[in-house]
Amino acid sequence: MAAVGLALGTLGALALTRLMGALLFGITSTDPITYLVVGLVLTIVAVAACWIPALRAAGVNPAVTMRTD
Repeated sequence: MAAVGLALGTLGALALTRLMGALLFGITSTDPITYLVVGLVLTIVAVAACWIPALRAAGVNPAVTMRTD
């Protein structure tokens, strides 16, 4: 899901480069380094958002959890 969102967001950003061009200072509206860094940061955030809760859930004893419900 994160990859699909990243792809659609990149395509949308590239489609709107004419509107963004006037707002950017010091870089072009199609700067590949900027797109790469933003995509990498968003991917890291998506992985962390999945990984951290999974690690916490893996540390819980299922037998104890089932007895409390």
